[in-house]
Amino acid sequence: MDDRVAATLREDPTMAALIDRHGPLDVAPADDEFARLCTSIVNQQLSTASAAAIHERFVDALGGDPTPDRVLAADEAALREAGLSATKVEYLRNVADAFRDGERDLTREGLADLSDAAVVDRLTEIRGVGEWTARMYLIFALGREDVLPLGDLAVRKGIERIYNDGEELSRAEMREIGEAWRPYRSYGTRYVWTEYES
Repeated sequence: MDDRVAATLREDPTMAALIDRHGPLDVAPADDEFARLCTSIVNQQLSTASAAAIHERFVDALGGDPTPDRVLAADEAALREAGLSATKVEYLRNVADAFRDGERDLTREGLADLSDAAVVDRLTEIRGVGEWTARMYLIFALGREDVLPLGDLAVRKGIERIYNDGEELSRAEMREIGEAWRPYRSYGTRYVWTEYES
């Protein structure tokens, strides 16, 4: 995390305390965008602990890190045994098809000129990639620095706990809190997650 990011986030005293507690956190693009998107699909609607276990079994079932070819060639029964629902297996295959499609370039280079909103539109054309998954892709696969994924339950709960003693806040109120972190809301989001999970 560079000085500009830290200086911006520290203008919010609550965030400054989180930075002191958790040290520097980074928002860096993933080495492999496809593998990262698979992780987000596996993680949909799961707790952190069960997601990690299922992801490990998923990689074992593929016989290595996820690639479009491995996902498409994988035995459906083996993927189901790894703990994936039939729906998630279908979503993973849809994503693999999209990455193999010569018409669509979903890599960082291919999406570099698109705004965050346009990337979300492009990704959500794939059945199985919703708004939440697309925003995780922006942060974790593309390393985009100004994403506030309020569709994420842990982000909402975290903001309520950190900023409002656990009392409910509207999304508009949460967006207002996140305004202070612009243009580095992805970093603010990482601190909220880290605090929420600690």
